[in-house]
Amino acid sequence: MLHRPDDLAGWLAVSRLRLDPATVTVDVDDLAAARRLRDALWRVAQARTRDETPPAADLAVVNDAAAGLPLSPQAGPDGSRSWRTPLTGAQVVATFARDAVDLLTGPYADRIRECGAHDCRLVFVDTSRPGQRRWCAMERCGNRQKARALRSRRAPG
Repeated sequence: MLHRPDDLAGWLAVSRLRLDPATVTVDVDDLAAARRLRDALWRVAQARTRDETPPAADLAVVNDAAAGLPLSPQAGPDGSRSWRTPLTGAQVVATFARDAVDLLTGPYADRIRECGAHDCRLVFVDTSRPGQRRWCAMERCGNRQKARALRSRRAPG
């Protein structure tokens, strides 16, 4: 949930970027841009799962966000990768938008899926070799679906 700028900074710590929230400056404009991007990406991804053309306005939001200055990577002496600090929320939004463009135009574009569980609408990228994954996560929805099917098969009558 992105209600305050601190919410976005805090989320970055658990995102794939693993950014220290103390190194990121997020203001209300950055938060608004992140929300716009999140909402547009949701609609674009859902359109992809249904083999529909994504809304032009949402693609414009993604493309406009991707045009911003992204995070600047730097190499460490031990071969590690980090980001040049200090960071801004605008850089983070641009970085995520560029990643989205790479996904939407790359080899996994046709593997964007919606979870098959009846009570989950999460969207994921199916990177399995056969490309037939049905659930957002086996530990969550897949396990629940398989348990339901087993109970159903074992139920009398």
